Amino acid sequence: MEMIDRLTLAMIEFDKGDAKRIQHFLKVHRLAQLIGRLEQLDTHTLFVLESAAVLHDIGIHPAEAKYGSCVGKLQEQEGPAPARKLLETLGYDASDIDRICYLIAHHHTYKDIDGADYQILVEADFLVNLYEDSVDRHGIEAAYRNIFRTESGKQLCQALFGISPSH
Repeated sequence: MEMIDRLTLAMIEFDKGDAKRIQHFLKVHRLAQLIGRLEQLDTHTLFVLESAAVLHDIGIHPAEAKYGSCVGKLQEQEGPAPARKLLETLGYDASDIDRICYLIAHHHTYKDIDGADYQILVEADFLVNLYEDSVDRHGIEAAYRNIFRTESGKQLCQALFGISPSH
């Protein structure tokens, strides 16, 4: 079984009983994988991106348990520790663990995006959240203008939400 599949199963177990969160990360993973492939990421960067996409919201349950809230900043704060533990258990390389944890710790931070993996993770999460949160047209168009940078992410946003490229 491939490492991403093993990680996905481990994350499903981590979020056991929370179908909404599991469905969310599965959608974010698939969109991140698709954008990464369309943007022709190298194999290693795509692997790191996919791993981060699977784990990006791992901080939600710990934040809820500790603070009674799972706002983005708390997800970023509480996510890296359980992610690191899970990744170490699965035998990930230390440098990959560091990057994946960095992405988890910043996936709700939209400035100073420092790599294609980071940009694509943000875009994939936005594509899912815009739908799941029933964001209105104005909000979708603002996200399109302010968040999306990859051509593939822009095209998916246009197709999913029926917006024109001029927005």
